[in-house]
Amino acid sequence: MTDENSLDTREIRAARLKERIYVTFVALAVVLSLRAHGSEVQEAFVTLAVTVLGTVLAVFVADLTSHIVVHERGPTAHEVRVVLVSSFGAITSVFLTFVFLGVSAIGLWPVETALTAAMIALIASLVLSGWVAVRHLPLTWWQRLVALGGEALLGLAVIGLQLTAHGG
Repeated sequence: MTDENSLDTREIRAARLKERIYVTFVALAVVLSLRAHGSEVQEAFVTLAVTVLGTVLAVFVADLTSHIVVHERGPTAHEVRVVLVSSFGAITSVFLTFVFLGVSAIGLWPVETALTAAMIALIASLVLSGWVAVRHLPLTWWQRLVALGGEALLGLAVIGLQLTAHGG
């Protein structure tokens, strides 16, 4: 069902979901680390921006490279656009984190509050991404609950690991 100008819609949705999850987990780990070390808002903003951009670029290169290996050819212009949208579209999953840091930068919140709000938003982003992915699938309510709960639990596990690593 795929040809040179058309990729399977499910594969595209799966790629977008995968990239959003990667970026969200990376951002969550960075936010937790920044919070544990008492970072200033400017440092937190720059560290998160560089990490997210680096992650997105790494995912983009990995997707292009894996495409070449799987298809034994370079991607078409359409396939490059799909990979660009999938990779760079993942930045939207951390949008609220930057908004919260901006609120802190103008003095309305302490940076710790912004980072805590970011943690909550990132976990919510994981669950929302999962919900969007499974909402039209032929799953029972409990299968959806397991899928979404699993994402939330993994996000909370990342928080637990970071808190353990940084002493609370």
